[in-house]
Amino acid sequence: MTQPFRTHEVFNQSPPFEDVDLFSLDAPLAEAVAVNGGKAALGELSEFGRHWGSAAMAARGRLANENPPKLRLFDAQGNRRDEVEFHPAYHELMAHSAHAGLHNSTWTADGKPAGGAAEVVRAAKFYMAAQIETGHLCPITMTRASVAALAAQPDVLAKAMPVITPRSYDPAFAPWWTKRGMTLGMGMTEKQGGTDVRANQTRAERDDDAYRITGHKWFMSAPMCDAFLVLAQAEEGLTCFFMPRFRPDGSVNAIHFQRLKDKLGNRSNASSEVEFTEAYAERVGEEGKGIRTIIQMVQLTRQDCAIASVGLMRSGLAHALHHTRHRSVFQKHLVDQPLMQTVLADMALHVEASVALVMRLCRAFDEASTDAKAAAWIRLLTPAVKYWTCKSAPGFLYETMECLGGNGYVEEGILARHYREAPVNAIWEGSGNVMCLDVLRALAREAEAAAVVLEDFVADTRGLPGAAEAVAFLARTFRRPDGERVARQAVETLAQLAAAAALNRTAPDQAALFAATRLGGTHGRMYGTAELSVDDGRRLLKRTLP
Repeated sequence: MTQPFRTHEVFNQSPPFEDVDLFSLDAPLAEAVAVNGGKAALGELSEFGRHWGSAAMAARGRLANENPPKLRLFDAQGNRRDEVEFHPAYHELMAHSAHAGLHNSTWTADGKPAGGAAEVVRAAKFYMAAQIETGHLCPITMTRASVAALAAQPDVLAKAMPVITPRSYDPAFAPWWTKRGMTLGMGMTEKQGGTDVRANQTRAERDDDAYRITGHKWFMSAPMCDAFLVLAQAEEGLTCFFMPRFRPDGSVNAIHFQRLKDKLGNRSNASSEVEFTEAYAERVGEEGKGIRTIIQMVQLTRQDCAIASVGLMRSGLAHALHHTRHRSVFQKHLVDQPLMQTVLADMALHVEASVALVMRLCRAFDEASTDAKAAAWIRLLTPAVKYWTCKSAPGFLYETMECLGGNGYVEEGILARHYREAPVNAIWEGSGNVMCLDVLRALAREAEAAAVVLEDFVADTRGLPGAAEAVAFLARTFRRPDGERVARQAVETLAQLAAAAALNRTAPDQAALFAATRLGGTHGRMYGTAELSVDDGRRLLKRTLP
């Protein structure tokens, strides 16, 4: 109960949106999980949703961001340590994510795909965790994804998996093989190259069975990970390496941090600039095949960028809808004002389609090891899904802030943090142009497989407004000799067609609305410009948050 001030009484403010079940309140998520093979995990996911929707977890997310990490280069005696110090709330978030298997549940103990619906179930948890605190998920993502790259070097994988497999988080600065759980990061980009990693100048020299690496990385995220996958130029060309924080003799490896990045968002997570001075490393994969090796990891990190972006949008929408149901303006609750209802319903439709799409993508990851079509689906659609969902998130989250007015803009609430967090997913692991070029490359290299995927979209969207026209547009555009110039429009259309197809499997009524407003008819650039009936709007909002 609020206490009155001497000058006024506090009322007409929405209560905190916490101590809620993030899963059971999210009908589109539950339906998408069930349709994509995860029905048996609904109870487990509801338990996860209640835990992560608690006020205690919300407080941990806030504290981890209000107390960003600090770089400690030396100890009190002057010894170089290169440690990063985190607030206890960050370590608690890491421990809860590890306990839920967000870093390892898609792999068996020997590093093989877990199969079943492991990707779908893990994605649902990752999507809910992103709604509370996204920064700590960076090392969680990289640890999970690194197993795909380590598979190219079975001896290294066999050593690492017994320490990756436990659902434990061990923050101790100690040799990884002595710990009860480990995390892995990655270092790819350099000052002169950025996305063009073939321009990397970091050198790797063979030293018996290992290598000594000298050079730098302009961005190396999560510097307190126990080991990193890095790219360096070996004798045969660009190669992937496993670089631990400690050498085999137990001494600290020559990984020297220069500074932590002062980032727009992602504040709880440390990102560093680093130099290597003959740092110890072991080769992963063949010499000269570094990009082919590490791209296996990159595919999975791109998947998580998309999942997290949709989670952020879902959280923004839920907070906006919760607020508008409690806030009265002009003798009506905000949610009952026709224009506000139109805006919220349009946004709810976008999130429904995005959830259906990312869960469909995760099902393809579950099936890819045994199904060639699913593998082709991943290669074509992963960059398209990342492009559309990650590009959508910043503007979407701005709109949710506006639903709260000034309350949405201040740091006491979560929406300002979400807004600052959102751009990193579009930038990290390949910006928008890179994603579009990857789609074009997939089409060029696997034209027949891509045609089969597009045929499935035709079948799954048959009868939906604008779907046939979208397919025809894609067929024309992807054949154009100047296709790169119009690639953004084509990739956005591809993603929206895939979203309509995915949504048609989970919620056909909503799929028809999405197709009518995105693929057919006209839809303005702002949310609230889609023509939705009052009944459709109310149904969408009820599905969003009962």
